[in-house]
Amino acid sequence: MPDSLPGLRVRPTLVTCSARLPGQLSWPAWQALHRGPVRTSAGDSPHLPYLCAAGIDVAVEPEQAAAPLAQELRGRPDVWFAPPLPLVRELAGDADVVAGSLDPPGAALLDVVAVMDRLRSPGGCPWDAEQTHASLMPYLLEEAYEAYEALEDDDPVALREELGDVLLQVVFHTRLAQEDAGWSVDDVAAELVAKLVRRHPHVFADGTARDAGAVERSWEQIKAAEKRRTSVTDGVPLGQPALSLAAKLQRRATRLGAPVPAASGPGGELWDAVARAAAAGVDPEAALRTTARTFRDALARAEAELRAAGLDPAATGSERWAQLLPGPAAG
Repeated sequence: MPDSLPGLRVRPTLVTCSARLPGQLSWPAWQALHRGPVRTSAGDSPHLPYLCAAGIDVAVEPEQAAAPLAQELRGRPDVWFAPPLPLVRELAGDADVVAGSLDPPGAALLDVVAVMDRLRSPGGCPWDAEQTHASLMPYLLEEAYEAYEALEDDDPVALREELGDVLLQVVFHTRLAQEDAGWSVDDVAAELVAKLVRRHPHVFADGTARDAGAVERSWEQIKAAEKRRTSVTDGVPLGQPALSLAAKLQRRATRLGAPVPAASGPGGELWDAVARAAAAGVDPEAALRTTARTFRDALARAEAELRAAGLDPAATGSERWAQLLPGPAAG
């Protein structure tokens, strides 16, 4: 029986797919695969067991160069499953391309989980295998600070990298919990989704919110009810930087209608400065960081200027330093 009717042009079909979602293929892809004959060089594709279970015979062939394979496929009714990109390019215009599956947003997170699984499994990385929640604690703070710095620098390229490092810490800790506490990254994600839905009733239910302020008040009310807190100070992390801690406690007091009294001593002076910053609508932690970073940059420039002049910064007198460093700008 001829491969096609007279005058009907025969073309191969290329079924593209994502390896991240095994067995999840579009209906047009399943139709093409059932027509067959099906060939592939992706012998390790996670989709193959599902194709076999669906009664589809797949001929797994060795990899070969795209150009000669494309030449062989032209004019044939073969279905090539999971074609490499060079083959798709070679057959452009000479093949029907069927999208079997596409990666949804966030699909690359599956790769992160898979890599962490490999690192922690037998035969993986000895260093990763030795880590504990306690040993990783410094890295969680360090990576968060580096991401914060990228935000301060308005550096989107650095921010992308640093957020990846923060994500690594999340996935690492959830992997450890999977091994010894019985919950995994899926539980973390599911709890987060449920929390976001609960605390946005104006989006996911019949709640209303006129503005961002109403949303924030609603969030805090729902949160307080969920956690059964008895004080506005409950849930304030005491491990945060002191200026941020002071600002947070003062905001909680203000929300309650309680005054923020002045205090004495060096700590009191800082406490009062935080209150003044709040009254001016300024984040005291960010303001002090801006001032400190300005001074850091000025000091580095002054050191470079002294060295360029053949002088030792450590042996420079106070008068010269006063000329080089008139003082950091106000934050």
